[in-house]
Amino acid sequence: MSVFEEFISGIDDSDHRERMEEVLSWVHDEYPNMERVVKWNQPMFTDHGTYIIGFSVAKKHMSVAPENKAIEEFGSALEEVGYVHTRQIFRIPWDGEVDYALLKRIIEFNIEDKAGVETFWR
Repeated sequence: MSVFEEFISGIDDSDHRERMEEVLSWVHDEYPNMERVVKWNQPMFTDHGTYIIGFSVAKKHMSVAPENKAIEEFGSALEEVGYVHTRQIFRIPWDGEVDYALLKRIIEFNIEDKAGVETFWR
């Protein structure tokens, strides 16, 4: 997780820092073959050079960016668990639960859907 150290240490709120580290560690543990990178000051995970998922910090929430196609695919599920979403991101409130089962479904969708993609973005 050393790739993300500088990003994580830059999070002022210790609770937010701990939550972000927990989520990034979970993704790494579940998908150890994905590459960890920081681009545009955001921790991201890639598979065979293509973007799978990224994270960022806001005052009231953690933003999760799986690309628009995954948001379209899982929009209803995101709403069912109470996550607000836009076309590109969904928000997990700092004081809310992380639905790891849903996060896993989103990541696995992107890995499978982008298996033949040779570019960073779709």
